[in-house]
Amino acid sequence: MRLLVAGADRVDAGKTTFSTGLLARIGGTGYKPRAGNDYWFDHDDCLTALSEGRLYGKDANRLAAASAGEHHPEDINPVHRLWRPARGGEGGLIGRDDRSFVLDRVDGTFVRNAAARVPDRVERALPLSGATTVETVRDLNAVTRERYFPAFERLTERIAATDRAVVESYGDVASPLQGLAVDAVAVVEPGQARVYDGQRWATACEVASGSVGTDPGAGSLEQRVPDVEGHLSPVANVELPPLPAEDRGNPAAVADAYEVAYDAVVAAALD
Repeated sequence: MRLLVAGADRVDAGKTTFSTGLLARIGGTGYKPRAGNDYWFDHDDCLTALSEGRLYGKDANRLAAASAGEHHPEDINPVHRLWRPARGGEGGLIGRDDRSFVLDRVDGTFVRNAAARVPDRVERALPLSGATTVETVRDLNAVTRERYFPAFERLTERIAATDRAVVESYGDVASPLQGLAVDAVAVVEPGQARVYDGQRWATACEVASGSVGTDPGAGSLEQRVPDVEGHLSPVANVELPPLPAEDRGNPAAVADAYEVAYDAVVAAALD
């Protein structure tokens, strides 16, 4: 059983809380193909990882902890991006004016932005001497083809071989991996979850990208959830009650609170 959790909002949709509860329900392994955090706005989370000489985020850490067996965040999250608020001349490499891409962890290697100053604390904590430096979008695209795509392909193969998997997307992206086959999809936002058949979701992603009947790589690589949802109807629409912080941090408590939603997801996967 492979399940995808996507968000209808770009931020704070509740994907990770929903995913950890779903993992407690099915006893599976969680995956977060792409993640990121901001050195300023998520500073405590950054310091926690950097104190260990590592780079990972809170969401991947929560998913790893909620998964069956022993997993490190890096095991389930091959690509993690570190941001910082943009300073003069730093923004724009990947289309953001408000924040600057500083560096990425791609499996066990690093890619850094030549135009962004790496904070001293990060420089001291991480083995960046052998990092690949990119100066232009063209450079980043080339490295993406050489390093990022193979990392995603390896993860897709691991997910396919996992008996019970929960894959959490990022932002409001409809699917974090090309070629990812799932049995059911839960789209979450504050107060509700919509459940979809996995194969129909994949078809709707193709329709939204304009790639139906063409090569699988045609069209945009990142379809947005609202665009995909416009092409199909959910098999279930379930209310999600608000949870106190104590319960949000406890996957078993989330599993109890969201039992009706998880029943609908599992039913869609087994149908």
